[in-house]
Amino acid sequence: MVDDSRTNLRAASLAIGRNAAYLHQFIQRGTPRVLGEDDREALAEHLGCSPDLLKHDRGFGRRARPKPAPASPYSAPRGYSAVPEIDVRASAGPGAWSDEFEEAADMWLFADPLIRQEFRAKPEDLRMITADGDSMEPVLSSGDRILIDVSLTVPVPPGIFVIWDGMGLVAKRIEHVPHSEPPRVVLKSLNPEYDSYERLAENIRVVGRAVWVSRRL
Repeated sequence: MVDDSRTNLRAASLAIGRNAAYLHQFIQRGTPRVLGEDDREALAEHLGCSPDLLKHDRGFGRRARPKPAPASPYSAPRGYSAVPEIDVRASAGPGAWSDEFEEAADMWLFADPLIRQEFRAKPEDLRMITADGDSMEPVLSSGDRILIDVSLTVPVPPGIFVIWDGMGLVAKRIEHVPHSEPPRVVLKSLNPEYDSYERLAENIRVVGRAVWVSRRL
């Protein structure tokens, strides 16, 4: 390594009879791609080393920069996390549902402090889903985006969950039936025009707890 107290790129460029930016352009921009023999010998004399050390095949010069990895479809700026939107609709009644999530092309960006402090969740556990129907009015309206935490599948304490109830994907308030054996749960609608109903706990699939909702005014 060259002692910076003795020389620098500008001084070395001038010492070999080139303009002050010559070696800087060679190292940083690859112009020229290879040092000529006269330049190598003059530079070696200035540096006090053998010209062979400056040959191109020894790696002297600008190194190729690695290409950046392709961005993830759910990549997010620093300090934010991307939450994928699920390509199904939470319905007040029967609805199509497959056994696995189908992620839509859309994503939502949330600040990491909001996820940790307000949602009390991990980014990888969050999904966005669209409500369909009015059974949960006025808390949830058709077209609302519901943020769910898929790590919270046990309805304790009671709350609003997105579930598969045997007929479709629904958003309901779930409460356990005390002392029921086998365990049963009550699925409640907030809209008084809809009746509540019971199900065996083992017959429903809790997809996640609702933790946030977005609505167009």
